[in-house]
Amino acid sequence: MDVNKIRKICRPIRIVVGLVLITTGFVTGNKWFFLGVVPLIAGLSNFCPLCIITKKCDIETK
Repeated sequence: MDVNKIRKICRPIRIVVGLVLITTGFVTGNKWFFLGVVPLIAGLSNFCPLCIITKKCDIETK
């Protein structure tokens, strides 16, 4: 398992979800917007710690 890779479809989804959570937190004034940083960093860095634990984001090697 290559831990530095996540599926191609997961990466943009994580970035969008992170940005939406951060924006919603700023608009509403809720401090929980910091949770949006986690998927944003995972999407931008192409690394997901949950993929190591669940092994569901594995890219199959040929």
